[in-house]
Amino acid sequence: MTLEHLRRNLDLVHFQRTASTTAEAVLLDGRLRVEIVERAESQWLMHRVMTEFVLRLPASREGTASFELHHTGAVWRIGIRCRQRSGDPALLALLQPHGALLQALMPLDVKRLRIDLQARQWCVRLEHMGGSEVISRMPAFRRYIPLSPDQRSGLLAAL
Repeated sequence: MTLEHLRRNLDLVHFQRTASTTAEAVLLDGRLRVEIVERAESQWLMHRVMTEFVLRLPASREGTASFELHHTGAVWRIGIRCRQRSGDPALLALLQPHGALLQALMPLDVKRLRIDLQARQWCVRLEHMGGSEVISRMPAFRRYIPLSPDQRSGLLAAL
């Protein structure tokens, strides 16, 4: 159900369900395919259904590495920090956001942004705060949290 809300919210020409919890969107006139995955998080008497945007791109080098990117600043966003979880430390310099990528990521309400290198492929996993659903049993309610027009255009630009 969350993917159907997201399909209407994104208003993309090429968006199709590939399984019960996954969909595929095509961007940039067919040059970029984005997998969208529903992921449920259980909490006491409620759960959230988050959507994760997954990009798989060829890499120019072999190796294995894992990175997490997040906003810096306690009250206001002042930058983006890239933290390496594993792999070759020389790859960290490649992932410091700058220029157009930094401008696209700064206004986004991103919950998680993870980048992995495995063999000769980059895998980017971006989980946005919008495009998710909150479902509660006590009191009983279900609410979709839409992507605002600014967040939608920022998300598509970042991808």
